[in-house]
Amino acid sequence: MVLTIDVGNTNTVLGGFEGEELFFVSRIKTDRDRMPDEYAIAFRSIFEINGYGKASFSGAIISSVVPPLLPVLRDAVSKLLGCRVLTVSPGTKTGLDIRIDNPAETGADLVCACVGALTRYPMPCVVVDLGTATKFLVLDKDGNFLGGPIMPGVNISLEALARSAALLPRIELGRIDHIIGKNSVDCMQAGILYGTAGMVDGVLDRIQEELGQEVTAVMTGGIARSIQPFCKRAVAYDENLLLYGLWELYKKNTRPRS
Repeated sequence: MVLTIDVGNTNTVLGGFEGEELFFVSRIKTDRDRMPDEYAIAFRSIFEINGYGKASFSGAIISSVVPPLLPVLRDAVSKLLGCRVLTVSPGTKTGLDIRIDNPAETGADLVCACVGALTRYPMPCVVVDLGTATKFLVLDKDGNFLGGPIMPGVNISLEALARSAALLPRIELGRIDHIIGKNSVDCMQAGILYGTAGMVDGVLDRIQEELGQEVTAVMTGGIARSIQPFCKRAVAYDENLLLYGLWELYKKNTRPRS
């Protein structure tokens, strides 16, 4: 089994692949203050809960958008599993043609999402990643990564609204079946759910116009499950897209040389 770890600003997601099957997924809070041994203890508990021991794993790969945590997690996994640990970096073989001004600045999470989409969806494709930031990743008909807009994420927007408007409360993202709210909480829920979904629909329409082609749209990220049902466009939901991208990158970078 191969361990895949996707480190985001808010959450860290672990997955275990064997063959082409994803056998388990676990999420923990990303903690910049944890030491390698603390992460190793947390990971061991996750493996035990899912019925796996350290001997179950033959390799691991890590993607992180929090640079200081990359060596911490690499040390933790290496100490715990004693296996080869790959990290997603500018030198990683991706098979992805990155056509932005400076390809080296492409975040590891964006690379994983694009690689996952290339192997799972028809092109052209737009990945909508709803995490700490909201990112639209545009892949053309040949699978080239063209770039895309980035804007504040849903939780950042909610926090900014509560912090800047004295009479508005902090709320947890829930679900609502009407857009015309009758109280502050309902109004905020409706605004963030319908507003974000409307933004996604509108941005996808503009991307499609610019490409001049129909696009496949796929949504992923921690907030995606809450937003996707409110979109008017057909948008697939793929909770573990980045993990599948990591698995593909692991295979690409461990194949024997011919």
